[in-house]
Amino acid sequence: MSSVAHRRSSALIVLSTGFVVLWLVIAAFPFLWTLWGSFKVQGDFFSRADWMNAIWGTRTAVETGGPFTGAGYEGAWIEKGFWRAALNTLIVVFFTVVISLTLGTLGGYALARSGYRYAFWLLMLALVFRAMPHITLVSGYLLPFFEWNLWGYKTTAIIVLVAINQPFTLWMLHSFFLNIPKDLDESAMVDGCTRFQAFRHVIIPVMWPGVVTTGLFSFLLAYNDFAVTAMLLSRENQTMVPAIAGFLGSTFEEGNVMFAVAAVVSATAPLFVLIVFFQRQIVSGLTAGAVKG
Repeated sequence: MSSVAHRRSSALIVLSTGFVVLWLVIAAFPFLWTLWGSFKVQGDFFSRADWMNAIWGTRTAVETGGPFTGAGYEGAWIEKGFWRAALNTLIVVFFTVVISLTLGTLGGYALARSGYRYAFWLLMLALVFRAMPHITLVSGYLLPFFEWNLWGYKTTAIIVLVAINQPFTLWMLHSFFLNIPKDLDESAMVDGCTRFQAFRHVIIPVMWPGVVTTGLFSFLLAYNDFAVTAMLLSRENQTMVPAIAGFLGSTFEEGNVMFAVAAVVSATAPLFVLIVFFQRQIVSGLTAGAVKG
């Protein structure tokens, strides 16, 4: 009986491993293919005659003298000024994450330690607000931004992104604070700390994995946003995602697809580095939020 169970266990391990490997191949292939194609010319990467041209770089060798070229990156970053969009993204993301985490930690802690029933209804209201499509929220900000002559600035995008992100931040940090015993607060205050000092010196160090996890999701929201940044930012203040869409052109304006391909790789690469760097904090933070007690 044990040998049968062992064979079943081995078969299950092999099957699950096969599914994981298959998923990794399917998930990684589009990015790897785009990364490879970003060093080719358009005639190779979008070749209709033979898709193998994208691998060997037939047209790339004819046009540039070699199988690889950095013309796409040079055109996107220097000719089209993609560096400016990257800098705008850094500014918008930084302030969105900092403000969201500051308000989220304070609000989540207050709601978690509050014994009043209004805390539950505030969280429910925040959940309804979070479930609304982003485009409907953006339309509500357009009129006052136009009236106050604030449209087009990075500050407007930061305000809207924080408003959209705050309900999620509150919910996530609230759940983390519930897992921290109130005895820690009370012990710190017995030792002479004020409520805020106990929160800052005792609770936050314990909460650090949850703060990092929540901050990462806030980062992804602001970094990958298109609807808010495309509608609220002027051309000179555009972030990377709307700028990439601009490289594709429109029915009225010709674009450069290879600039867009190079910009996509440039915008995606930092996400991989971030995930690898913070993987331990992410796993520990998600585990701490999922297990109560």
